[in-house]
Amino acid sequence: MNLSSYKTGNALKTFIFLAALTGLFLVAGFLIGGASGLVIALVLAGAMNLAMYWFSAPMALKMARAKEVTPEEEPQLHQMVERLAGRAGVPKPKVYVTPDQQPNAFATGRNPKHAAVAVTKGIQQALGPRELEGVMAHEMAHIKNRDILIASIAAMVAGAISYLTYMFLFFGDDDSPLGLIGSLATFLLAPIAAGIIQMAISRQREYQADATGAQLMGDPIPLADALEGMQRTANAVPMKVNEAAAPMYIVNPLSSQASAGRGRRMTKLFSTHPPTEERVSRLRKMAGMASMELQTF
Repeated sequence: MNLSSYKTGNALKTFIFLAALTGLFLVAGFLIGGASGLVIALVLAGAMNLAMYWFSAPMALKMARAKEVTPEEEPQLHQMVERLAGRAGVPKPKVYVTPDQQPNAFATGRNPKHAAVAVTKGIQQALGPRELEGVMAHEMAHIKNRDILIASIAAMVAGAISYLTYMFLFFGDDDSPLGLIGSLATFLLAPIAAGIIQMAISRQREYQADATGAQLMGDPIPLADALEGMQRTANAVPMKVNEAAAPMYIVNPLSSQASAGRGRRMTKLFSTHPPTEERVSRLRKMAGMASMELQTF
């Protein structure tokens, strides 16, 4: 798939994501409150869709406790971002740092003109300059590929789901079509449905961002090395993050919270990130193919 087709597909996926969330609201509203619940759900869904488009990025940064930094405060980071933005052909995004000690990073914004990249304190201490630049190239790829809107919207899904709870508390009715059973089913299935939507959207976008980021760097190895190091640390260093915000990060920040046995398998099933070892393998294969092409030439 070429980049133009991928971007078009992203726009379609964003529309489907919003439509699915709206449908989830409408079904829940009807099950909980009948016709009146349906109307209330429609109003809430419209308001949430508008809020997600305009305010999802600022909310994502606030949830991460991110602080914008100036070129004077973080000269090396700003130089990396500016250099990569030039290669990607997008405006330089704003640069943020979060206080988290787990090495991680994410990009957010509704479009390349209104984008931001954020890194944790931990990633600045854990990675060397080339590896950090590989990570920033991955995040710049998300901006270039226009992944950031849908990722930011996903980060607000938990808030949207919580409104369904308020609908149940204030507008629930035992005489509604399925009564209490329908309401309970809605609240059990809604987070699962939202998770499945996130999973379907997020996994491919990470592979694509890895490939695009490697092209921006001109070398896939720094990103591969960075991913391996970050995954090891993510399994050891806890990071407090809302589950709905996890898809934004380059590696799953909740890895360290996965429990053993059956619980760990369920966490992997609903993970919004592809396996890190598979991402690293693909990047190293890219490096091998590039090396073979050079030798042939």
